[in-house]
Amino acid sequence: MHPMLNIAIKAARRAGTIVNRASLDLERISVARKGPRDYVTDVDRAAEESIVETLQAAYPDHAVLGEEFGLQGPEQAEFQWIIDPLDGTTNFIHGLPNYAVSIALTQRGQVTQAVVYDPSRNELFTASRGSGTFLNDRRVRVSSRTRYAEALLGAHWPRSGDADAGGGRFRQMTENCSGVRRMGSTVLDLAYVATGRLDGFCGLKLKPWDVAAGSLLIQEAGGLVADLDGEQGWMDSGNVLAGSPKIFTQMLAALQPKQD
Repeated sequence: MHPMLNIAIKAARRAGTIVNRASLDLERISVARKGPRDYVTDVDRAAEESIVETLQAAYPDHAVLGEEFGLQGPEQAEFQWIIDPLDGTTNFIHGLPNYAVSIALTQRGQVTQAVVYDPSRNELFTASRGSGTFLNDRRVRVSSRTRYAEALLGAHWPRSGDADAGGGRFRQMTENCSGVRRMGSTVLDLAYVATGRLDGFCGLKLKPWDVAAGSLLIQEAGGLVADLDGEQGWMDSGNVLAGSPKIFTQMLAALQPKQD
């Protein structure tokens, strides 16, 4: 296992311990609102501080970009960690056990290491570029399903009405598959695509910490990741399409404007 991945796992597990401990007494958690349907807790902050401390102790020259505290370290660093200490905060504060810690490492802008840790289920998803994707100690692949009518998709739309934005651009994609799940944790949705639990994913207006780790998990598991036009601008636009090759191709086709 790559030494940088080992450090990321250590950081993710430390953060997961903080999250699990807090989940035992949700009434004592301090919750603040960052925006409509966007919350942050003292648990998010404590978990991020723990991750940054672990990463910077091992790699003091690396930069860290986190959801709660922004960029720490050299802005032009060759190595940058991208972290989400608790993706699925709304689920967490409601006691719904569908949330995760996400840590990715980029080198010159390319994601090279990825960890997504689900502390409530003790599931650890990891990937190193060129070495495959693993769930705990078992190598995993994207789903082998080929028929779009049987595909189960994950989704992240900030508002339910976004599914019909742009003259119903998403309607065909969602209505022709087996079902769409909005489970409240993008990093877990992407990890589930990598393991074949979901066949595809479509997300809008996402941030780098939502997608960095999951993108490598999917790619190393044999899947595809792109923006809604099939290009590689998803990290900048925040609009992400991902899935197994056969399902990804059909999702992408369903999103393209119809020719008269």
